[in-house]
Amino acid sequence: MAYSLSDYVLTENPALGVPLSAQTRSMVFTASGTITAGRWVNLDYAKTANEDKLSYVTVTDTSSGGIAIGVPVIGVAVETVGDGEPVTVVVQGFVAEAAVVTGSTSGLALALDTTTSGHATIADAANVNICGIALADAVLNVAPVMVTGYAF
Repeated sequence: MAYSLSDYVLTENPALGVPLSAQTRSMVFTASGTITAGRWVNLDYAKTANEDKLSYVTVTDTSSGGIAIGVPVIGVAVETVGDGEPVTVVVQGFVAEAAVVTGSTSGLALALDTTTSGHATIADAANVNICGIALADAVLNVAPVMVTGYAF
């Protein structure tokens, strides 16, 4: 199912008088490995040089069954790319199709899923790294979200 920003919110913020799309922030990074559109990503801390740690992103790996509390998610990749290619990441704001574990998620806080890398799920005691808010129920592991993000 395709979603758009206008399905969920006003097209203008009356308080600011600007389109909401101007409030969605994205940044371009370099992919460390293949990244699929919709996956939640973080900075690649495995890089040696500090400037590389700030330039490369990788799919947030939770395959070990957990992730250290405090590992920040940068945002959601909005395109599928290969290793070394530029990737646009929404770091704050609306994403139409983010990877979210299927379920009744509408209006709930999302956290990194501790079993499926690159996916979010309903925040609970086991899933504590808050990364966004679901704007609708997740269907086929996809939902429109608001990335709570960091103010870069």
